[in-house]
Amino acid sequence: MRTRRIGDAQVSEIGLGGMPMSIEGRPDEQRSIATIHAALEAGVTLIDTADSYHRDAGEVGHNELLIARALASFGGDTSGVLVATKGGHLRPGDGSWTQDGSPDHLKKACEASLKRLGVEAIGLYQFHRPDPKVPYADSIGAIRDLLDAGKIRYAGISNTNPDQIREANEILGGRLVSVQNQFSPAFRSSEPELELCAEMGIAFLPWAPLGRSSHAGELGSRFAPFAEVAQAHGVSPQQVCLAWMLAKAPVVIPIPGSSRPETILDSVKAADLRLSDDELARLDSVQ
Repeated sequence: MRTRRIGDAQVSEIGLGGMPMSIEGRPDEQRSIATIHAALEAGVTLIDTADSYHRDAGEVGHNELLIARALASFGGDTSGVLVATKGGHLRPGDGSWTQDGSPDHLKKACEASLKRLGVEAIGLYQFHRPDPKVPYADSIGAIRDLLDAGKIRYAGISNTNPDQIREANEILGGRLVSVQNQFSPAFRSSEPELELCAEMGIAFLPWAPLGRSSHAGELGSRFAPFAEVAQAHGVSPQQVCLAWMLAKAPVVIPIPGSSRPETILDSVKAADLRLSDDELARLDSVQ
């Protein structure tokens, strides 16, 4: 598995997004554990989660606990795995998503995530989503405090815009290492953030890179050029999509969500797929 950089850490070019294993429609735990183990065996060393990746109100941190159990039960060495989690987004249990970006909440959320993951310092902690009720600088200030206190190794932000990227990096004293935004063939509006991250040398982590879970399997039928390029290479449209993202900039590290071993094993093969300039231009033109 080829690697890319988040801060000083080298991680696999393709990460694993844990959300589908814990929200509505989630599989049984045995299949989820098998999915995480398959990713680890394939060389994945970046796993993305959040305290809000759960279904019911009383199970905050469901996905964090699941990942901790999977890492503990894996037979191989997991010391090089970077687990990225997030705070500031909440799920009341009625299917909705809310925000709490207050410094007090973020610091308490980080402490809870530390316990669930069973670590002394979280590998990568990301402010999940701006809270319109809280000044952005206050939220990022809390992340800075966690970084200074050694509670987290690296700091990142998610669902953000270029101005917020610059502001966060300034507040963090140049220590912002990642930006996690939605980006896929169906959602191209994060191109400015991707380009800024490339300029600044900050990792860009596309979430839902294949489209949201309910549409990931339809990528080829929704976007014909991806299916046509895939057919020419004898691979899946999903592999083509991830390879296209990797070719955009060396800071891009897709984190496709998965809840089945076969889907993450297909995704990791994108790291070995090389597309021609003509193919990349053709995919770039998809609207």
